[in-house]
Amino acid sequence: MSKSTIMLAQSEDLQMESYSIGVALLMMAICSFAIGTTEFVTTGLLPNLANDFDITIPVAGFVTSGYALGVGIGGPLLTAGTLHISRKKVLVSLMVLFITGSIVSALAPTFAILMVGRFLSAFCHGAFFGIGAVVVASMVGPNRSATAIALMFTGLTLANVIGVPMGTLLGQHFGWRSSFWVISVLGVIGLIGILAFLPSHTIVPKTCLRHELAVFKRPQVWMALLVTAVGFSGLLASFAYVAPMMLYVAGYTPYAVGWLLGIYGVGLVIGNILGGRAADKALITTIYGLLTALAILLGIFVFTAHYKIPAAITLFLLGAIGFGLVSPLQKYILNKAEGAPTLASAANIAAFNLGTALGVFLGGFTIQIGLGYTSPNWVGTILTAIGLILAIISNTKRMS
Repeated sequence: MSKSTIMLAQSEDLQMESYSIGVALLMMAICSFAIGTTEFVTTGLLPNLANDFDITIPVAGFVTSGYALGVGIGGPLLTAGTLHISRKKVLVSLMVLFITGSIVSALAPTFAILMVGRFLSAFCHGAFFGIGAVVVASMVGPNRSATAIALMFTGLTLANVIGVPMGTLLGQHFGWRSSFWVISVLGVIGLIGILAFLPSHTIVPKTCLRHELAVFKRPQVWMALLVTAVGFSGLLASFAYVAPMMLYVAGYTPYAVGWLLGIYGVGLVIGNILGGRAADKALITTIYGLLTALAILLGIFVFTAHYKIPAAITLFLLGAIGFGLVSPLQKYILNKAEGAPTLASAANIAAFNLGTALGVFLGGFTIQIGLGYTSPNWVGTILTAIGLILAIISNTKRMS
């Protein structure tokens, strides 16, 4: 066989391998689209839920903060309990759990039952993204890991461009339950995608629970988790109440909320892709820069929220800067937990959502005590600034 023939065969093998990786990443993105839609769709439906169950807006906000708590609790537990099981089998099982939770939410006769459905879906969320991040990173190698993670999370960002606005419109025209029925169908599509296209034997680092737990003895791992929880919580402190903010402060009509969320979602997609690429080139600089920009922008939103066009522009920028942090922070924890990253990865997804619960609670508290619908933006500014300080501390010589 000639040298040119060998080189051609190798090139074709590389192309096939690249194609297979691309299809697998697409399937993971479809699943993340379904999960992302159910996570954020309630943001645009808070007024509907409050009216239907005869509760206040801050109480209705528990569908967001409660979901986040479910992620924080369920993600690490399910990940730890499934370390010895095939990654594909685990991801399939998690999608079945997600679909079950979505159906329970759609059928919920009371707010309490709705919260049960949200918890079931949330338990899938943390483990899926934690395990999924390790799987997709292992497909491409360390030099492109943040980009691969960002591609998986593209489904999550597209959920905010397409899924959340459409879910909001569905909820406003056909009742909020219709949104959860559509989400259930999306979950089934994602499940079929994993079954059909994700490789049965994905190459990931061999590990056991003892090794996975051992990384938590490293102070830098805990600091990385704190950076994620506190730094990212600022975005959700504001975003969880964007619907009433746009309705009662900016003066938009209820039907405008859907396309406003779409504008925010476009920012998420752009920020997610650019954040992943930047993180592969300069991880720490990217994290510092995005946290700084997010803290400043949340402070600005206190004032721009009073005007329609500036409010829409700020929403777009918040999406781009805020979600630009996701893949850099996920790569950051994988680096700090090198050698046994799976449980730490799930813990970081939990940190994202525990931070969300903190931000949503504090934002709702400021509204509850009468500080107004823009007050969650001040909460977000303070939380993100604290996250930046923690990031700087975590990269001192003593911590590293």
